Amino acid sequence: MITRLFNLVISSFQFDIFCYTGYMEPLLKYIIIFIITAILILCIYLFVGESSPKKTSWGINYSTKQAVFLGLEPKEVYISLLEDLRFKDIKISVHWDLLQPVGTDEYDFTELDWQIEKAKEYDAKVVLAIGMKTPRWPECHMPQWARNMDKRSQQESIIKMLTAIVDRYKDDKAVSAWQVENEPFLRFGACPWIDGNFLKQEVALVKALDPSREVIVTDSGEMSLWLRVGSIGDVVGVTTYRKVWQQNFGIYIDYFLPPIYYQRRAEIINWLYGKKVIGTELQAEPWCKNSIINTSQEEQAKTLDLEQFKKNIEFAKRMGFGKFYLWGGEWWYWQKEVNNRPEIWEEVKKIVEEDNNQ
Repeated sequence: MITRLFNLVISSFQFDIFCYTGYMEPLLKYIIIFIITAILILCIYLFVGESSPKKTSWGINYSTKQAVFLGLEPKEVYISLLEDLRFKDIKISVHWDLLQPVGTDEYDFTELDWQIEKAKEYDAKVVLAIGMKTPRWPECHMPQWARNMDKRSQQESIIKMLTAIVDRYKDDKAVSAWQVENEPFLRFGACPWIDGNFLKQEVALVKALDPSREVIVTDSGEMSLWLRVGSIGDVVGVTTYRKVWQQNFGIYIDYFLPPIYYQRRAEIINWLYGKKVIGTELQAEPWCKNSIINTSQEEQAKTLDLEQFKKNIEFAKRMGFGKFYLWGGEWWYWQKEVNNRPEIWEEVKKIVEEDNNQ
């Protein structure tokens, strides 16, 4: 009896081994081949191919804090972007700490009111970037009074701020769209937390308060596939940088990604979500190891000079988005007025003039 039971166990074990070696190994092999093939096809789709230059409309990013940081008069810089360079699209960073410097429900709209009125004078359209995280360092512009609050209290204050901004400007024809937060899923900057559910709440709030305008949600052009933001906003905005200082490696790096890589990902976003992709930041100023004001002109030129600026413009055209907001207007003005280097300012003037005349 024991012998028969032993033989049965052995036979069963041999059958399992046969099933594994006879069937499972080929199946596993086919699965691996399928995965590798799918990855190769995706890589070919994303990286192989030529993209032709596309007609591109140019806008400009603007931050009052950046102008002040460079020792400039913010209103002079802003007016020059509209009057001298003749930009017709401007994206303004609405920094929380400037809008609500003290811990009350009162907001100082003086600067923003003036900026929007001036935009109307020059027949320009405005995108307002709002939220805790808005363009320019340190990214999260949280007021001092809110920094020691718990997360829930901070989020309640942000909701109140968004409500105040949208209610104030939703009937203003100069405002063309809202950008809610800036690269909200990118771990970059001095930010206390990342919360995708809260981002959805913010976007839903803005859309409820102003159903007539699109909401832009942004992501890194190089560090993401844009899928998370693609599922949230009406428009996907992406940043594009070509040469930067890489802090983790302690070297300057060139992003090797070709224009077709951005174009293909935009196609995927359109296919999955039916949404367009625009460029919300195109590198048009240096990205150095130290702050620009403490960096020599020679060091700045390692990541951006006139030649690299022209290359970035052509690169953006080949991405095929059709719309890009340039990054660095405050620096161009600083170069022109403080350092007697107007080359990029004058080049931008040519580009915008060509755009306006098309």
